[in-house]
Amino acid sequence: MRYTSIFMILILSLSALSIPIFAQSATPSPSPPTAPLVTTSIDRSSYTLGDTIVISGQVQAVVSGTPLSIEILDPQNNIAKIDQIDVSQDGKYTYSTKAAGPYWKLNGSYTVKVQYGPPNVTAQTTFTFQSTPTTTSNVFQLKDPSSQQTFNVNYTITGGTVKTMTIDAQSLSVIVSVNSTSDGTISLQLPRALIDAKQPNSNQDDAFIILIDGAEVKPQSESADNDFRNITVQFLQGDQDIEIIGTQIVPEFGPIAALVLAIAIISIIAVSAKTGLRFMPKY
Repeated sequence: MRYTSIFMILILSLSALSIPIFAQSATPSPSPPTAPLVTTSIDRSSYTLGDTIVISGQVQAVVSGTPLSIEILDPQNNIAKIDQIDVSQDGKYTYSTKAAGPYWKLNGSYTVKVQYGPPNVTAQTTFTFQSTPTTTSNVFQLKDPSSQQTFNVNYTITGGTVKTMTIDAQSLSVIVSVNSTSDGTISLQLPRALIDAKQPNSNQDDAFIILIDGAEVKPQSESADNDFRNITVQFLQGDQDIEIIGTQIVPEFGPIAALVLAIAIISIIAVSAKTGLRFMPKY
């Protein structure tokens, strides 16, 4: 009995001296964000009919021999374009296509979807599309700085706007500067009194030489009447200067200069008659 009491006292003593130990639960640290397995982007947010769409991006894990699938869907989720391309060894890709053809009819938001795998990973982006290019018709008043003559040049442009027109008397040309937001055309009604092109040793019409940013191009159409030369020229997105070169430019002595010259001659004749000044010796 005495030993039992001693044993109980020892147990109680050890219980009082014991210090409770609690396990501390560690808060997991957030994992760093992972990069998308495939990305895609486009060079612009909106396009019109005939524009070039440039799609680019990167694949994080390249699988040898595996192509990248590209789909462009119209606002009703119909396929406007579908294709497959190879991905470079560093995972980058670039793809260009024209917004033209029988499946590019609806205006609105189009979706670009890319897919790569296995394992299949996807990415997408959107852009707006207008099936009918904006057409602008206007009149540009072109003033010749030497003769002070003003010429009205009628024009119609799609895919951009006309910034200015200038006369280059040295190169016998008219330069039309445009802001080409997309591929387009410009039609110009050029007065013959401003610029013309004639064949050597005859009065027959000759073709204009047309340069776009220094590169020669052929006009889409040409026509003429007694007073005007009409041309239509195609340009690409990003083109800036359209130069029309003829064989004759606005005369150095225009109507105002000719009128001043005529008044001067009449004045000289009147003064000579009054003063007896003679231009030829009298014999």
